[in-house]
Amino acid sequence: MSTATHNRAGLPVWMTGLAGRAGDAVRRWPWWLQVGALYLGARLVSACIFMAAALQQGPNPWFPAKPDYWNFINIWDARWYAEVVANGYPAVLPVDDAGNVQENTWAFYPLFPALARVLGAVTGLTPAVSLTVIAMLSGLGAALIAYSLFRLKAAHAPALWGVAFFATFPVSAILQVPYAEPLTILLLGTALLLVVRRQYLWAMPAVLLMCLSRPVGVPFAAMVGLLLLCRLVQRSLGRGEHSHSPRELAGLAGLTAFSGASALIWPVVAWAATGDIAAYTKTETVWRGHDLVPFKPWFDTGIQLFGPVLGVLAPFVFAGLFGMMLFLPPVVRLGVEMRLWCACYMGYLLVFLHPQTSTFRMLLPLFPLALGAALLSRSRAYRGTVLTMFVLLQLVWIVWLWAWAQLPGGGDYPP
Repeated sequence: MSTATHNRAGLPVWMTGLAGRAGDAVRRWPWWLQVGALYLGARLVSACIFMAAALQQGPNPWFPAKPDYWNFINIWDARWYAEVVANGYPAVLPVDDAGNVQENTWAFYPLFPALARVLGAVTGLTPAVSLTVIAMLSGLGAALIAYSLFRLKAAHAPALWGVAFFATFPVSAILQVPYAEPLTILLLGTALLLVVRRQYLWAMPAVLLMCLSRPVGVPFAAMVGLLLLCRLVQRSLGRGEHSHSPRELAGLAGLTAFSGASALIWPVVAWAATGDIAAYTKTETVWRGHDLVPFKPWFDTGIQLFGPVLGVLAPFVFAGLFGMMLFLPPVVRLGVEMRLWCACYMGYLLVFLHPQTSTFRMLLPLFPLALGAALLSRSRAYRGTVLTMFVLLQLVWIVWLWAWAQLPGGGDYPP
């Protein structure tokens, strides 16, 4: 790519919407304005893809064919969050004639709909609009926090590129729809930022709210627990700059315990409200169609996709390749905290997740790897190619998974 297509910060001019002398002016903007402009530009691209896909949307369970943009983004789990805003959670788990628990709102964590309910009460907005506003503002906040986190490990230009990769990631369109992911990424990024700064006690409120937004508390607790162990070993070895003071170690130990307790809050609330100790787990597994068995779904899916031999090996190969990636030099530069988070979160997915099409969306909490991708090469050709591929794959994700199409067996693949 020629330098004429890039501003001096290294970003393509289409990401800023400016060229020539105006590009020089962009360099003088404060960092938060640069990040905000970049992020909003990426969301505009996603909005255009959504609108184009909506024109091709046929009959579906929610609205007539060819819906407008706002109706089109308020489908799938957005309808469940709107149900929580309007009617809350059931005191008794719904069951069928055979006593099997049916789909219900206990699978959807309360912080996101609670914020939307407050916004609606103050402004008079409908649940759908309130949820959309909260999601869009949270997505913008997540981009700003991601940049602040990246700047602890890299200079301005690669940090900005890391945000660009995050904002255009193939599933990044989820950041502007009424899902809890934008809010969770905002809170997760805040917690990671405070942990990297060793402000462990200040991280506790962010962790508590994060654990009420999406089920990410368990891997976060594992991450800070392993970090505590790592810091104890470093202190015992007298590792100078990495050594924690007793006060910092106490704060990290407190955060570990607090994170573990916070991860249990929502399952305990579901138990208290319904009288069923497994209310949350039963509800979560409804969408799987079977009980939770750690690791097994990955092998089942591997066998289904690759056959009985390669299918058994596939999860091990995937885990091994992911582990090797965490030791690549650009990823090592992220620091132990972000690398531990990525390892623990992927481990959590391998243990508990039933791999399906929604798995792509659940990879978004691995956003620190966006900085690693930006640090892999300073080549503008490389970075521009990654952005282009991300946008193209975003189009595939929206058309394939977000748009609803009737499958031969009924229903459709969830995004």
